[in-house]
Amino acid sequence: MAGNPPPKPTKGRGAAGNAEGRFAKTTREAEHDGWADDDPGPPDPRTTVSEENARSVISRNRSPDVPFDRSVNAYRGCEHGCSYCFARPSHAYLDLSPGLDFETRLFAKTNVADVLRDELAKPGYTCAPIAMGTNTDPYQPIERRYRLTRAIIEVLADCGHPFTLLTKNALVERDLDLLEPLAKRNLVSIALSVTTLDNRLSAKLEPRASAPHRRLQAIRRLSEAGIPTGVMFAPVIPAVNDAEMEAVLAAAREAGAGNAGMVLLRLPHEVAPIFRGWLDAHLPARAGHVMSLVNQARGGRDYDARFGQRQSGTGEWARLVGQRFDLAVRKLGLSTKRGIPLDCSQFVAPRKAGPQGELF
Repeated sequence: MAGNPPPKPTKGRGAAGNAEGRFAKTTREAEHDGWADDDPGPPDPRTTVSEENARSVISRNRSPDVPFDRSVNAYRGCEHGCSYCFARPSHAYLDLSPGLDFETRLFAKTNVADVLRDELAKPGYTCAPIAMGTNTDPYQPIERRYRLTRAIIEVLADCGHPFTLLTKNALVERDLDLLEPLAKRNLVSIALSVTTLDNRLSAKLEPRASAPHRRLQAIRRLSEAGIPTGVMFAPVIPAVNDAEMEAVLAAAREAGAGNAGMVLLRLPHEVAPIFRGWLDAHLPARAGHVMSLVNQARGGRDYDARFGQRQSGTGEWARLVGQRFDLAVRKLGLSTKRGIPLDCSQFVAPRKAGPQGELF
């Protein structure tokens, strides 16, 4: 029996396949029979969006590895298509694939602003910065149509609630009219994720995210508007983009970034085989070397989920990357703190709308 050939990349998509998630009740596996070697592969799957009503929208987080304890995500799934996205396994809970399904079968929480307002109005709520962009990108392409991230910002602005944004899409510029006055009140900070300056590599790594030069332009526009703006060099992928770290940080600094962060490639659960498939499809000659270095930084495995290790890794290669990052930010005068401390004292809980509305 003929072996399966390397996966073929799907134009405009990150995952090279659509394998079942951990909780699938049945599994299907394609087997190449040796015929039709010139098979062009599956057609480009179209993006579909399902609208849903969320019961709650503030997610709590107790991880010591991240500088926030709560977040809001308006969407499930992300059309940017980053093969390495650590949020991909969340689609398995929907009985969908963390592969192509994650980037083509999306969900929009159309009531997110109303539910957020209700949750902020609860008597026991205590204000702390809300993070957006922690699971799926708040400015992915469908935001142009649904405008849910903008609706969230409007709710937070109305009650003086601080928040942070992380994105790799220049669409964030659309909301400058909201973000600029909030920055003057010390209620917002933003970071752009820039993984490479190479357009061709970016198109493979993040096929539907903004091109690198557009992200740098967004950093410039945001910083010129007085909004605290940083850069995230994440993920650091050995033998793929790690050599660009200093250049990316320098370009972001020149564009106006004031702070910087980095995160080593994370491959939890189904992400590891999806990323391996991406390597086989796009960088087959380098795939073995890349995964060897990943394993060296993860205690001999594809991933180490322990707190204190999962963001930065261990071992000699991870240590050298950390040293390079520390040296670069010192030379460039970049802070490693994600923005300035935001002001929680301006928060005034919104009032729930009564059945008769407002009289005065």
